[in-house]
Amino acid sequence: MIRILKRGATDAEKTEADRKVRQTVEAILDDIAARGDVAVRELSAKFDKWEPASFRLSDAEIHDLIATLPAQVIEDIKFAQTQIRRFAEAQKAALRDIEVETLPGIRLGHKNIPVSSVGCYVPGGRYPMVASAHMSVLTAKVAGVKRVAACTPPLNGVPPAATVAAMHLAGADEIYLLGGIQAVAMMALGTGSVPPVDMLVGPGNAFVAEAKRQLFGRVGIDLLAGPTETLIIADDTADAEICATDLLGQAEHGPTSPAILLTTSQRIADGIEAEVQRQLSVLATAEIAGAAWRDFGQVILCDTDDELVAEADRIASEHVQVMTRDPRWFLDRLTNYGSLFLGKETNVAYGDKVIGTNHTLPTKRAARYTGGLWVGKFLKTVTYQQVTPEATAMIGEYCSRLCAIENFAGHKEQADLRVRRYGGKNAV
Repeated sequence: MIRILKRGATDAEKTEADRKVRQTVEAILDDIAARGDVAVRELSAKFDKWEPASFRLSDAEIHDLIATLPAQVIEDIKFAQTQIRRFAEAQKAALRDIEVETLPGIRLGHKNIPVSSVGCYVPGGRYPMVASAHMSVLTAKVAGVKRVAACTPPLNGVPPAATVAAMHLAGADEIYLLGGIQAVAMMALGTGSVPPVDMLVGPGNAFVAEAKRQLFGRVGIDLLAGPTETLIIADDTADAEICATDLLGQAEHGPTSPAILLTTSQRIADGIEAEVQRQLSVLATAEIAGAAWRDFGQVILCDTDDELVAEADRIASEHVQVMTRDPRWFLDRLTNYGSLFLGKETNVAYGDKVIGTNHTLPTKRAARYTGGLWVGKFLKTVTYQQVTPEATAMIGEYCSRLCAIENFAGHKEQADLRVRRYGGKNAV
């Protein structure tokens, strides 16, 4: 039996919040589409109190900012980027161009072609998300994207030097100090001073995610990343301290971040609330993490491991941590998750910052049908075909008859012309 001991916000409450965000974003996008750079500048002044002569950082400004950072910060950024590059390169190596002869004289193939230009949004605000530069800019460059534009907001009117360093070291071709809806709209729509990109990637707040949703079609997007989600699967080999630490470690992303404990242990289910409150009493980000746990935290008690799998796949969380006797048993059975963290030694913070996998992942149950950002998202797998004269005469007869079934006269004539010209045995 599956018992929900603590329940988060209702779907109706979430839908109403989404509606308000949607209306705000639509109006801002219309304004930027109509007024371009002028609207971008006004919005930046309004929301970030930031109105420089140019939003794009010059090479000199970039190097001056990097020079302000301690050597250890630069070394740590480079270490993280090395891990992410290694894994992205290994993923790319698994993607092969192919060409096969499916019938004599008929050759079919596909090629993996990088997207030409990409806009990467790197969140700032409450937390300067240095790691998002690695995940988006660096991965795009490994894929072979020629032009990568990157945007991040100022932090209290000051450029975030570590984020800028990460963008630069990852290979960004253009770096803009600009945040929010105006940043993604500028990159997607283009303005007088900025050419548009072909694709937008990167996480952000609800307004950035909604802007990407509304811009999809005019540009490609990686996915719609909502508030960070975490799900912990625990049996009686786990303990409340480590579960609470990892729940709050992701809840601190924002006050609407769901954090769910899914367990077969009555002991952990009964003890988690007290342990969460104990840790909140000393956690520096307790105001945010506490609100997320209060309003969006859940505790779900199951009787069996099979119930844990069924419930985890129903929830389809962005991050799933498995703290059980045999974590790889769940690796073999779970199907709906953004990224899986196996064993008590592994945690989501590793994936967020340094281990090498990408931290831009599906939320809001999108893990049912998509994975997260990876090198393959920046590649278009496109097909081609080539047919010899002998093969076109043969395949054309089949095509002609199949077109007739569908009443496509023009399609049929394309096939019939080849059959007549190249000598099918039943030329029409």
